[in-house]
Amino acid sequence: MYLIHRPRTARPEPTRSELPDLFRWMFGTDADAGWMRVEECVDDDTLVVRAELPDIDPDRDVELTVEDGMLLIHAQREVASEQKDKDGYRSEFRYGSLDRAVALPDGVDAGDVTASYADGILEIRIPLPAEAQKPPVTKVPVTRG
Repeated sequence: MYLIHRPRTARPEPTRSELPDLFRWMFGTDADAGWMRVEECVDDDTLVVRAELPDIDPDRDVELTVEDGMLLIHAQREVASEQKDKDGYRSEFRYGSLDRAVALPDGVDAGDVTASYADGILEIRIPLPAEAQKPPVTKVPVTRG
């Protein structure tokens, strides 16, 4: 198994839930605070994508799609807590949406993608296409004129 290195400049275009890098830098926020934390690795012939999604109901709050060579992860978070005691009542809630896009290798079959959720981690497994499916390389001769 090995991790896939993607330079920070290789991020997809910002989605509606992300602040541009300039604002993150100006306000001194964690560059990944608004992002869904994602890890990509290759395990044998499978691309494994793990997304950190605590406090999420995967049946209700997660949508996974494969479109135009991209794996799109959308999660909606809504957490509410109430505290009642003799001194009063306190209610607190957090909500928002998280989006990530992960580029997939050419030739991936969307029908073979599987996902599971356990202990706050969404794991998506994508079988990689066989090397034989790549188009053959054709050498073009160059002549002098």
